[in-house]
This record gives sequence, structure tokens and C-alpha cells, in this order.
Amino acid sequence: MTRTLITGANKGIGLETARQLSAAGHTVFLGSRDRELGRHAAEVTGAQAVQLDVTDATSVTAAAQLVGARGGLDVLVNNAGIAPEFGADGEVTGAAGVTAELMERTFSTNVFGAVRVLHAFLPLLTRSESPVVVNVSSGLASLRRVTTPDEPGYAYPGVAYPASKTALNIVTVQFAKAFPNLRINAVEPGFTATDLNGETGHQTVEQGAQIIVQMAQIGPDGPTGGFFSAAGAMPW
Repeated sequence: MTRTLITGANKGIGLETARQLSAAGHTVFLGSRDRELGRHAAEVTGAQAVQLDVTDATSVTAAAQLVGARGGLDVLVNNAGIAPEFGADGEVTGAAGVTAELMERTFSTNVFGAVRVLHAFLPLLTRSESPVVVNVSSGLASLRRVTTPDEPGYAYPGVAYPASKTALNIVTVQFAKAFPNLRINAVEPGFTATDLNGETGHQTVEQGAQIIVQMAQIGPDGPTGGFFSAAGAMPW
């Protein structure tokens, strides 16, 4: 039985990933900051709710202890993420308006939170016969794409969110080199309609979850240290 933890999984792509992996036979631990929202999401997906706030070290440690007591972990999906630069009115805070505080808030979840969770769950993952980590990144993390006219994301004006996902990509690469027995990859779900972007995305959550579910099920011979979308390898 493959045991999988998904952070930030009470809604959006995380929730759909939990649903699909549960249907595929995984024992899914559904991580959520809010206990009640997590409990409800677990009920509708067939997962087990785990209270988990990636920005809180005590919460992360307690979650790792709980998952360990329930048999360990084979797959970690670092899905929890925020995009506070994306306003409710659809406007994006660009370079002229970005602040250090906005950057800190974004990195706290998208980068520092992912690293905190990785460290906490590494002891469990290293005991797995086929350990996998999927870091949910973004096409906006691709420097080639955002610097090439007519490429997706070139016109996006935001700073904090793309910077955080670019940082997550280098975290992916360096952890993959440091832990060669793990399969650690970053993925680009695509512009999916979720709360993260005010439901402005053009994909469904079913489509967005596709690459996450795919990479969560790779075997010991699968790729590591890579960046992938549903269409294949992504440019850095």
C-alpha cells in the first residue's frame, strides 16, 4: 500500500489530487491547516485528515509523528501554496508595488514551508522502498518562459509568486542531488481555476492534478531533479 501525504489539500488541485490518488489505491493523508475543512475534505475523498500548517514547525512535527504512527510515508506532495499578489479584483501586484513583506509572506508558505515539511518527513521517506516527492511549482518559475516573448507567462507582471516557485525549483534540484534514493521532482499543473487565482484559470482541477498524480506514481527508475508538465519536461 502506497502512503501519500498532500499538503494544502482541503480544496483546489490538492483536493482533486487526493481524490484521484485515493481512487488509484493510495492511502492518502490529507493535510489541511483547518481541522474541520480537512475533516470534510477527507470524508469526500476517502482520505485521512491530518492537521498541518506548513508555516508552523510545531504543526509540521506533530503531523510527521502522526503519519509515522500510522505506518510511515512513501509519497510527499508539497502542494500548499499562496499567491497574495493576486488581488480579488483580478489585478496582480507587479514590480512597482511589490514589498518585502509580500515577498516574505509568499516565501513563508511556498518555499520555507516546503523545506520545513521535507525535513520533517525525510526520516519516514528514507525508510520507504520507493520514496517520491512532488513539489508543486508553476510555469511562471521558468526563467526561459518569462523572458521569451509569446511564451506562456511572459506578460505576467507579478514578482513574489514566480520568485517563490523559482526558488522551489532549485530546492527540488538540490534535494534530488542530496538524496539520490528519492525521486524528487517539480511539476507545473498549468493555469487552473482555483481560489489561488480568483478562479480565473482556464483549466479544471482535474486537468491541473494530472501531472501531480502522474509524478506521484513513478517508480524507483523514474526521473529525479526534473521539472515537468503534462506535456513533458519544462524549461528551467
